[in-house]
Amino acid sequence: MIKVLIIDDEPLARSIVKEYLQDYEQIEVVEECRDGFEGVKAVMQYQPDLVFLDIQMPKINGFEMLELIEQQPSVIFTTAFDEYAIRAFEAHAADYLLKPYSKERFDKALQKWLAQQASNTGPAFSSALLETAAQTPLQQSRIVVKSSGRIKIIPVHDIQYLEAADDYVKIHTASGTHLKNKTMQYFEQLLDARQFVRTHRSYMVNIQQVTRLEPYEKENHIAILHSGKGVPVSKTGYLKLKQVLGL
Repeated sequence: MIKVLIIDDEPLARSIVKEYLQDYEQIEVVEECRDGFEGVKAVMQYQPDLVFLDIQMPKINGFEMLELIEQQPSVIFTTAFDEYAIRAFEAHAADYLLKPYSKERFDKALQKWLAQQASNTGPAFSSALLETAAQTPLQQSRIVVKSSGRIKIIPVHDIQYLEAADDYVKIHTASGTHLKNKTMQYFEQLLDARQFVRTHRSYMVNIQQVTRLEPYEKENHIAILHSGKGVPVSKTGYLKLKQVLGL
C-alpha cells in the first residue's frame, strides 16, 4: 500500500483530497493534520510515501514545515493563490494544485507522481525549491528551528549573530543558541542586508546589536555586542560594516 498524509488546516480541503483518493485502491490515508506542527510529527511517525501539503497554514507554513524534516517525503503542494509559492513551484518544476481544483486536475497530479515512482525519478521537489520559497516576506521575518523535538519560531530581530558550524548554522539569541541545517550563504541571501552583515566567512551579525568596533590583529577587528560577546570582523567585513553603519 502507498501511505499518504494530508496536511491542511481546512477540514473541507482535507475531505476533498480523501474523496478524490477513493478511486485509488493502492493508496491508504494514514493521517490527517491541521497544521505544520502536527505535520512534522506525523511525517516522522508514519514515513509516508506522499504528502498533500497546504502552504498557507497557522503556526508554521508548509515550506517551513518541510525545512524541519530531514528525510523529506514526496510532496504534492496545495494552495490558494500565492504568488511567491507559485513562482517557486514553477521555477523548480514541482507539482501543485491551485485551490479550488477539479478531480481531473487532481488525477493528473497524482498520476504524474505515480509515474515518477514507477520510473524511480525521485521526489516532487528539491531543496532549491525551499530556498526559493524562503524569499517570502513571512519567512524573511522569522526562522523556524527544531530543538529536542520542539519547534521554535525565532523572529529575526531577536537574533544577535549567526555562526557557521560545519553543515549547520548556529543562531545566537538572548534566550540561547539554536542550530539550523542551512549555510551562511543561505542566510546572507535570506536576511535583510541593511540589518545583517557578513562580517567574516563564519559570522554574520545583527547591526542593532553592535556597540563598538575594536582593532584586533593586523587589519582585523572585533565587533562588541550588547551582550558583551565579541564577533570576528575581517578586513572585507569591516568595510561592509562601515558602509552599513554609515561610518
